[in-house]
Amino acid sequence: MYSEYSMTRSAHPSILWFSEIDKDSIASVGGKGANLGEMVQAKFPVPDGFVVTAQAYFAFIKETELEPKIRNILEPLDVNDSRALQAAAKKVQKLILDSAFPTRLAEEITTAYTKLGKNVEVAIRSSATAEDLPDASFAGQQATFLNIQGQKDVLEFVQKAWASLFEARAIFYRATRDFDHFKVGIAVPVQKMVQSDISGVMFSINPVNNDAHTVVIEAIWGLGENIVQGVVTPDHYEVEKGTWEILASQVIDQKIEMIRKKGVTKDYPVPKSRIKQKKLTEKQMVALAKYATKLQQHYQKPQDIEWAIEDGEIFIVQTRPITTVQAVAQHTAAMTKLEGLLEQMKVILEGEGASPGIISGKVRHIPTPEDIHKLQVGEIMVTDMTTPDFVPAMKKASGLITNRGGQTSHAAIVSRELGLPCIVGTNTATKKLKNGNSVTLNGRSGVVYEGSLDADVLAEAKQAKESAEKAQQAERKPTVTKVYVNLAEPELAEQVGKRYVDGIGLLRAEFIIAQLGYHPKKLIEEKKGKVFVRHLVKNLTEFCEAFGDRPVVYRATDFKTNEYRHLTGGAKFEPEEENPLIGYRGCFRYITDRQMFELELEAIRTVREKHKNLWIMIPFVRSITEFREVSKMIYNAGLRRSSSFKLWMMAEIPENVIMIDDYIDAGIDGISIGTNDLTMLILGTDRDNENVASEYDERHPAVRWALERLIRKSRARGITVSVCGQGPSTYQELAEDMVEWGVTSLSVSPDAIESTRDLIAETEARIAKKRKK
Repeated sequence: MYSEYSMTRSAHPSILWFSEIDKDSIASVGGKGANLGEMVQAKFPVPDGFVVTAQAYFAFIKETELEPKIRNILEPLDVNDSRALQAAAKKVQKLILDSAFPTRLAEEITTAYTKLGKNVEVAIRSSATAEDLPDASFAGQQATFLNIQGQKDVLEFVQKAWASLFEARAIFYRATRDFDHFKVGIAVPVQKMVQSDISGVMFSINPVNNDAHTVVIEAIWGLGENIVQGVVTPDHYEVEKGTWEILASQVIDQKIEMIRKKGVTKDYPVPKSRIKQKKLTEKQMVALAKYATKLQQHYQKPQDIEWAIEDGEIFIVQTRPITTVQAVAQHTAAMTKLEGLLEQMKVILEGEGASPGIISGKVRHIPTPEDIHKLQVGEIMVTDMTTPDFVPAMKKASGLITNRGGQTSHAAIVSRELGLPCIVGTNTATKKLKNGNSVTLNGRSGVVYEGSLDADVLAEAKQAKESAEKAQQAERKPTVTKVYVNLAEPELAEQVGKRYVDGIGLLRAEFIIAQLGYHPKKLIEEKKGKVFVRHLVKNLTEFCEAFGDRPVVYRATDFKTNEYRHLTGGAKFEPEEENPLIGYRGCFRYITDRQMFELELEAIRTVREKHKNLWIMIPFVRSITEFREVSKMIYNAGLRRSSSFKLWMMAEIPENVIMIDDYIDAGIDGISIGTNDLTMLILGTDRDNENVASEYDERHPAVRWALERLIRKSRARGITVSVCGQGPSTYQELAEDMVEWGVTSLSVSPDAIESTRDLIAETEARIAKKRKK
């Protein structure tokens, strides 16, 4: 039974002590193990331990004959089906956990564990490794287990660490990158726990101002988890390298500490005698600073270091290069500097922040599209409101300020896509701001200031932002919950398609049609319907090509009558309505004006002949009857629901919330919740009407109830559920709740792609941790 395993073991050790490992051991022990071994080799005070190598894991898979069983589960899996993905992950993990632990390996692990001390508590970590996939990054995908004690539990949790290679997010990551699941191994570092009296982090340079001569140290009482989670505010110390002079010492009161008592790790009150006490002596500060300096010299890069002190002895728990931390800190410092300068400037106008960014420039009034030739590159465009005809000018401008409009106006949506700082709804911009005047706008706060900021300060902030985004992108983790993007401008498709985004969750038809300039019924009347179809085909093709195999969810036309009237010929075909929001729009229009919708369907069918990633979504559906009728039209147009063609419905009317089960029975593959219209209709307010806009709040309990019902019902019934309104982009807590309720994707504006991915990753990690407890 053990012959094959023994041969594997003789060629590749199953156990390696940290003292036997260095930076070249990654293929066997993973990045974490190699880093720990490298520090031990360099004589840093690292808690002792060993690594159960990746070769031991591969031998376990081979001996237990699990590979064909796992392949049978994973090969037919559609990883885009989150419920199926979760179920498959559980099945594979159960196979691994139910398999007998190889006797020979068990003996080696328990012998090594005994050498660490009698019944000592250990941390068992996981480190995926792939020798043949040098560009792969598996950070954050596998499990860590703390305070494991006893031979039996150590073996149990090593096996759990192996099983964590098949967490849902890890399966998804490998599958979407075409990595063979069996080319990826997992090493398991087993390390003595440090029951810290004091713990913290330190940086071998000052991460805020990049000062290479200063070591920054932060310290708290107890275990380090509270500093990582931000539960406790640490003491802050700064030490000058070389002279080892204490440059700064800020002591913070601490009322709770995480410690382990009688086998239980939790927060306990800090004794009164230590609440106001400095955490570190000057001698300890200097000792830590010297370790930080030596670590930087050893790795030849600035380091972000986790450390702990137990019974007066210092341990280095982990070190990593300062990348994201430094870049983000520099961006934060640059923005703080900018905001400080803004506080000294005179406010001359306020509106609604619609697209973030701070920019200075000269005012240029552009009253109509015919005036856009007057705009010079770098000027701030000021106008009453924008239409698609203004887009060429928006691409030249450094900023945009409008009299009218809200978060869902053309100006706001396109500015967010372009990354153009924008303020809308100022009412008086065209009156108060004079041509040629220098102003500064803050697109996040909605404030316009008199005068300009120094160009070098703005350039420094822009560079810091780009560096931070680049660093964060390199370390961004995959998520089970997808991140889609809302798009409208075809010219941006290629640029946005190159980013780490899972598809287009909302492709707005209205902007594409508005660029044509003609009302579709005018073209039909003039027997030029094919012009409309060709225009739509050309633009949809650009989006589909830019996103490859990733889905492009096209929302069929949802022009309101007042918007259609602006197109050439529109006044003839569109009624004038008092309240277009609840007027002649969406699904009802397709039934009563079939020719227009049939042209759209013809365009979709044509594009899908070459691009199978194009799906359709029906907006503003008022009844099951409407939906069934439109479904028939789609079917009769030759568009049949399948694994490659999905029919979605916008859920944006209270009726949709109440009747969601009936819509699912009627045949939808997914819904996308439009938080904008849904909130307005639940609360009876109009976010674009300044008289009642203050009542608009997507966090209102009634709206939250509707969102939760839609998400939970949809997941229970086995359909996908996305959210494409501004809600998750605007309110972090709302996005977190949606992930907890089980949303399968969030579709956000381009400026929020990365921050949403980060938020989802953090939320998913917290949920996973909670479930394990």
